[in-house]
Amino acid sequence: MKFFSKDKKSAFEAKEAAQWIAHGPVIFQVARVLRNSGILKVIEESGAEGITNEAIAEKVKLSVYGVRVLLESGLGLGLVLVNDKKYTLGKTGHFILNDPLTITNMNFVQDVNYKGFFHLDESIETGKPAGLKHFGEWDTIYEGLSQLPPHVQKSWFEYDHFFSDNAFPLVLPLVYNGKTKKILDIGGNTGKWAIASARFSPDVHITIMDLPGQLNVARKRIEELGLSERVSFLPVNILDENVKVPTGFDTIWMSQFLDCFSEAEIISILKRCAGALDENGQVIIMEPFWDRQKFEVGAFCLQQLSVYFTVMANGNSQMYNSEIFINCIKKAGLEIVEQTDNIGLSQTLLKCKKK
Repeated sequence: MKFFSKDKKSAFEAKEAAQWIAHGPVIFQVARVLRNSGILKVIEESGAEGITNEAIAEKVKLSVYGVRVLLESGLGLGLVLVNDKKYTLGKTGHFILNDPLTITNMNFVQDVNYKGFFHLDESIETGKPAGLKHFGEWDTIYEGLSQLPPHVQKSWFEYDHFFSDNAFPLVLPLVYNGKTKKILDIGGNTGKWAIASARFSPDVHITIMDLPGQLNVARKRIEELGLSERVSFLPVNILDENVKVPTGFDTIWMSQFLDCFSEAEIISILKRCAGALDENGQVIIMEPFWDRQKFEVGAFCLQQLSVYFTVMANGNSQMYNSEIFINCIKKAGLEIVEQTDNIGLSQTLLKCKKK
């Protein structure tokens, strides 16, 4: 991965990039309001003919002034184009309006992170999620997830699921290859992996191990789908080092779970996993590593949203560089026997055994 080994910008391009950074909060909010107000949609519907500022204002029920300041900012961002006083949609505007990845990322930044990120410096200094105070007095966001405002929960779960959902169909055959009949899903969240597993493999039984609040959400969904006989639930706080990982499973599965913890916590969890394995057992981990992405923009997205863990989630974890993460696996007494990169949008699959 050599995305970030050389400075590819000229001095002029670097200064221009610096201005984009300096105006970052303005840029974000202008793009969001242009999208949410319906302005970009109205312009898209006007097609190649375009539409005037006044006509847009009438359609979206905003003042001509308000629409004008947004559109003039949008011109500089490449969201819209103007010819003969008529606006058409730019390519970037199209993606802001229609691209699922962009929509998911913007909603996550706005609803979950935006206000909290004012406290980034405090979080860096203290190792605590200082921005979380905007929602409640919890040590981590996971403790309060079920109590967040509904629109915040929606954006959180949509972001969390976006990067794993398109990978699940690709990894299910790699996990359920005839050997896995009993699987422990640590950090099963809303039960999406358990549901996908039960539907994919008719003879597998899944136990979800997670915080009680999360298990309540998963249990309700699994009951609704009639899968209760295939799925069990184990409510625990895995950060409690006195909590043992139960034995008797062919596979221990963790998907986008360990990035929620510090390096020391990852090692602790994996050591307990290793202790629960028999000689044929395996730990399978699915994680998005920023240094294992196919495209630079993929690495960029993970690097930037990684800071959410610092400010909002727990103060001490991140979207990891694979080298750091793999070192944690080795320190826990496990070895990687199979590694598959570039699964779906961003995932790497690691199959691990006891050393």
